[in-house]
Parts: sequence; structure tokens; C-alpha cells
Amino acid sequence: MIDGLLRKSPRVLIYSLAALLFLTFAVPADAARATDSPSLSVDTYVLPLGKYKLGETKRNAKAGLSRATALAAEQSEAQTAHETVGPAARYAKRETRPSALAAPPRAVPSVGARSAAAVVYPEPSRTMTGLECRTALGSTEKFYLKSRFAICSGASFLQTWLKDGTPVGESLFDVVVVGTIPLNSRQVQFSYYVLNMKTVGTTGAAGMGITLKATLPASWPSNVAYSYGGTPLPATRTWAQFQAANSVTTTLRAPNGVGSNGSTESIAAVYQPAVSVTAPAPWKLGGSTGGNIFMLAPRWDKASYLANSLKGGAATFSYLGFLYYSKAEGAPERAVALHIEKAFKTPGQTQPPSPTKKVSGQSTDDVLTRLYTDSSRRNRNRAVAVSACVKHFGPKYAEGGKECDEYPFAATYQGAAGAEYDVHQLPNNFSVMALNGTENGNAGNLLGQFYSKYRVIDGPDDGYLVQITG
Repeated sequence: MIDGLLRKSPRVLIYSLAALLFLTFAVPADAARATDSPSLSVDTYVLPLGKYKLGETKRNAKAGLSRATALAAEQSEAQTAHETVGPAARYAKRETRPSALAAPPRAVPSVGARSAAAVVYPEPSRTMTGLECRTALGSTEKFYLKSRFAICSGASFLQTWLKDGTPVGESLFDVVVVGTIPLNSRQVQFSYYVLNMKTVGTTGAAGMGITLKATLPASWPSNVAYSYGGTPLPATRTWAQFQAANSVTTTLRAPNGVGSNGSTESIAAVYQPAVSVTAPAPWKLGGSTGGNIFMLAPRWDKASYLANSLKGGAATFSYLGFLYYSKAEGAPERAVALHIEKAFKTPGQTQPPSPTKKVSGQSTDDVLTRLYTDSSRRNRNRAVAVSACVKHFGPKYAEGGKECDEYPFAATYQGAAGAEYDVHQLPNNFSVMALNGTENGNAGNLLGQFYSKYRVIDGPDDGYLVQITG
């Protein structure tokens, strides 16, 4: 080659030698080969469950990425359930839409019995599977409240796999977090389920790491010494490992003897589940590594008027309770259910008359709160209701085994005497009716059991709604 160059003109010789030196020294062989290697990256998005159809970015990269970005923004809008009560309700933005609820229970008397003592309010659910949660959430709900002792939430996690900036594949998995509490226990169990794992196109999903974690962003009181059990978090497994065993369970417990508020000890917290991913070599993460699932709100309480008070109290979740009364033929509380339905739907046709009547317990904007510690106020509620029955149904309204039924209940802060204690309550914002005494007693018995079984505490940091079933 040098001999050939020597036979050329001096100018050609100089240019040729310069080109040869550049190729020999300026571009090493390894660097030249490196330019042929593609840039492999993976982006991840936290999305509402079930709203993204896998393969969107592969079919149309721009539209798919735009869709994922928009859904990620939607997912971050609210952090706590619509029905959250207590301090947790004031901590973060609440979802505006009601959560998914379980089918209402049905209270029935023992065979052949109609006495109040024979009526039993059903025990609340305390178990839930990951698949049950995922099915209940569907593609529209952010929370599922099976009961105050079995709740869940979840999110979808999308990864877009890119080669030189162009999407070549997608992977997606759902994570649902189920919170359950055994009967009379202070231990809250959180089970993480990794479900619906799918891929399309070219991905490195099988080797991708998935990390499950959680924090307690806030606690009331703030100095509670919580204890943890089960699988320690954060917990990391690969995609392939979660396909083989899809769940991880951890526990959280608060001590008793703290959080005293008069006659009630109460501790509240917000529990923040989160998920992150790590890319397998040679892929590299771009942008977000994951994100949060919605907050759950555990609570621990102890009071003489609640179950298990002598053994340390128990835990529940800080969500509204739902008291179900049935108006169906044969229901032991039917007369009371019909009375409450009338007060809800046609308040102007109930006694005492009031043009502004809108009784509490119908919506999350105006819930019922339990009145226990102030017995004089409970008695006053009852006295005002009985006085209204006498006025509107006559002094002999109780003949034939009838009783004066009042709504809201005397055992609530919204009872008949509420306006005497609270300037924000309207006068005569209650309803009374002379009803069958046995059915009235049945309803009262069910209410007392509901208070106990659902651990409804006295005061404004708890609450419940009444729903009438057919």
C-alpha cells in the first residue's frame, strides 16, 4: 500500500496518509463496533387499574405514549377513599367518587322468633383474596370496601421498552393491596398481590425487578411506636419470581395505652403502599421508576363500650360504616326501614313539620356520628322525640303495642335535640312515627350490634350512613 502511495503526487500522498492515520488511530476498532449497539431503555407509568390496553405504543408510538401520560396524571389526582373519616380524611385529597361496596348483609330472626333478642346483625367480612379485590375494582373503582375490616386498592404498572427511542414492546402488571383485620385483633395485615402480568413485543420483563414497599406518612398521635411483622418491606423479586408466587404479606400493629381521648383510646394512620421497578441489563431505566398506590387508613381503638376492651381493644379501618335496614316483607325491622326511607325521600310528609328538613345519614357530606359518652344528651334526644310523638300522634300513640320511633337515632349527635347543642343543626330536623314496638325494638337491637361489631367510636372522628334495602 505504501509503494502505491509513493507513486502518487505529493498532494495526493499527503491526503492519503492523513486519511490512513485517522482510520488507524482516531477510530479504534472497539469504538467502531460500539456505534452499532442499540440504545435500550424502559419507561414505567403508574396507571388506573384496567384502563390501558396493552400494545398501544407499539401500534402507534405517539398516541400510546400520550395515552399513558394522561392516565398517569389521572391516577395521581386523589390519594384517599371517598369514605375516609377521622384525621386521615383531612390529610390528603379524597376521591370524589364512592368506592365499590360489597352486597349488603341481611339481618333475619331465628326460625319462628320475632323478639328483638332473636335478631342478629351479620358479622362483618374480615377476609379478601387478591382476585376478589381485582374483580371488585374492575376498571372504574379505586377502592373496594368489603367492610371496615377488609378493604383494598390497587394500580396498574406499565413499562414501555424502547430501542433507540422507538417502542418495541410493552409489559404491564397490576398490584392490589388488601388490608384485613382478624376479629378482636390489633394486627392489621396487608397482602400485596401482583396480578395480570402480560407482555407484547420485545421486552426484558422476565428479568425486571419489582419492589414492593410501604411508608406511614402520618400518624395521630405522631409518636406511636408501631411494630411490623410478616415479610419485611421493601421486598424485591423478579417478574419471573412473581409469576411463580404472586403475593407478599406484611403486618402492622399499634400498641394500646396511647392516643387517649377521654373515654376512648384511638390511634389513626395513613399507610402508603408503593411499587418500583429495576431494569435488567442491558436495558436502562428512563424517567420514573414506579410510584404510589392509594393510601389506606388503619385505626386502633380501645373503649369500655367497644368489644375486647379488657384485652387491649382492636383495629379497624377509618372508613364510614354502612348500617343496612331492610324494608322487605318479613324483615324484622321493616317498619323502621320504611320510616327512614320516608324521611329520606319525602321529608315534608314526616313529623314534626319543617320546610328545611333534610335528615342526616344519607350522604358522605352529612353522616351520623355516634353519641355514647354524653348520656344526658342521649336522654334529651329521646325526650324531644317522645314529646313530638305526643304532639303529632296524640297522648295515646303507644296503644296497641306501638312505640315512638325517631330518626336520626337518639344515640347520635344528630338526634332530635341536636339544635339545642349545636348552632349548625336546624330545629325540627328529625322525624318521628308511632310504629310496631317489636319491629322498633328489632331495629334498635340491630343498631346496637352494628355499633359493637363495626367498632363505631363516639364523636366526630367516626361516622356511618344508613341504607335501606329491598
